[in-house]
Amino acid sequence: MSGIIPTTEFSSMPTAGRPFPPAEDMYPETDGRPMGETDLHQWWMWKIKWILKYRYRDQNVYVASDLLLYYHEGAPARYVVPDVFVTFNCDPSMRRVYKTWVDGGPPHCVFEVTSKSTRREDELFKPTTYRNLGVGEYILYDPTADYLRPPLQGHRLNDDGLYDPIEMIDGVLHCQTLDLSLSLDGQDLVMTDRSSGQVEVLREDAEAALRKQEQQLRKQEQQLRKQEQQLRKQEQQRREAAEQRVAELEAELRRLRDQ
Repeated sequence: MSGIIPTTEFSSMPTAGRPFPPAEDMYPETDGRPMGETDLHQWWMWKIKWILKYRYRDQNVYVASDLLLYYHEGAPARYVVPDVFVTFNCDPSMRRVYKTWVDGGPPHCVFEVTSKSTRREDELFKPTTYRNLGVGEYILYDPTADYLRPPLQGHRLNDDGLYDPIEMIDGVLHCQTLDLSLSLDGQDLVMTDRSSGQVEVLREDAEAALRKQEQQLRKQEQQLRKQEQQLRKQEQQRREAAEQRVAELEAELRRLRDQ
């Protein structure tokens, strides 16, 4: 995963006599560093991003993953690359980079899918930058449970501008910013809406669950129709049996009268 560059001047800034680069060129979309992470870490970065994108669909909320976030205008060396971040009241359209002074200010919440190889950045450098930016909550998740104990941890910005650990209660970490309860099922991260208690899922999982529910409803409707047909058939049989019995009694009554 890409990391953070210390807040020093950019060594390749143009010097006197050289044309100043176009504004967009000042803020490249890559830092030239490979991600260098496992498939599992990349998978969870992708999954967290798209779960949150689905949660905030059709809302003015921007969710991004592994995007260069520049936080000081005119200083392209000052950037950080969150694994996943969420900004409210922000146009959700796609971007090449994120600029806090243009796009909607600093993120409100950041997730880092951490590992041994990124431990130093995730626990030292990035939190300092996020704290200085005013990121409300910072979540660390170690999907392999290799080093982080517990493998799910959270930090919330206090009134003094410092991060306090978020207390985990009965195995649940409450993310106030996103109104989510975070927990682990084995080593898998589970996000649950705190108001409804509904587990947040990917769009395709939600659509698959909806299709399954529709199939179950159709099956139930077919079973109800079949039961109704059986009831009508039984009612018809009872009516015919009753009519036959009445006819037999009338015939017996006529016979007795004739005698």
